[in-house]
Amino acid sequence: MSIRLDSNTLKLLRIPFSFFLMPVYILALSQARDINLFNIITGFLIIHLLVYPASNGYNSYIDKDESPIGGLEKPPLPTKALFYLTLLMDVLAVGLAFLFINKQFSFCILAYILASRAYSSKQIRLKKYPIIGFMIVVFFQGAFTFFMCTVGISNTSFSFTSANLFILLACSLQIAGAYPLTQIYQHKEDVAAGVFTLSYKLGLKGTFLFTACMFAICNVFYYLYFSGINQTNHFYILQIFFIPIIVFFIFWFIKVIKSKSEANFKNTMKMNKVAALCMNSCFTLLTILNH
Repeated sequence: MSIRLDSNTLKLLRIPFSFFLMPVYILALSQARDINLFNIITGFLIIHLLVYPASNGYNSYIDKDESPIGGLEKPPLPTKALFYLTLLMDVLAVGLAFLFINKQFSFCILAYILASRAYSSKQIRLKKYPIIGFMIVVFFQGAFTFFMCTVGISNTSFSFTSANLFILLACSLQIAGAYPLTQIYQHKEDVAAGVFTLSYKLGLKGTFLFTACMFAICNVFYYLYFSGINQTNHFYILQIFFIPIIVFFIFWFIKVIKSKSEANFKNTMKMNKVAALCMNSCFTLLTILNH
């Protein structure tokens, strides 16, 4: 059997979508000490060009989405080539992390990949459980990713101080707020596929209110972290970059209250773009200030 790699297969990797997952990496970079430039570049490429796209591709291969998914309004149908490509990318990610960075980073990459597969695979399918699936995403895309990025970027070991625990919690709570909102336009499709997300359980208004609560608590932990390391001014910088996100969030929420049809793919992607642009810009500025 021949396996043909075509443009549709590459499209389903959704590489540009890595931009929306970039804030945690840049935040980790901004807070890391004794950084290694080679590790920064190599780790970034491994995570954003191999790990995240392979996770996207595997999820598309399993789900065979015909409706919009993150980054693609009209996803093409996957072929077996996508499965083999994602497998190759996973092996490369773990191998390159081991050879060029360190064992701990390699182990973290492997753990992330296994969690991602367990989330999507037909055999385990954690995504069909609203609470368990939510917690897996929140932990691995939040605190675990921050830890993974830090051990890859820095030449020093990660210390579980109270301040670092605050930043880990802030990362996970940020994902906890963002993730249900990204599922808000998929309720019917998810239920049809036997997937009952937290966003579906909360409903449209409930999802917005839940997101607001998560971000409010997240902000408390950001304050505790930055004040704990005597950089309260950086917390206030963060608040400035939060303003456009909050404004668009409220604007979108009002539109959804008036018409449920506004909880659609187009508006979800606008929210993602505003949030990612603001957070990536903010954490890049903090990186410049700290390094």
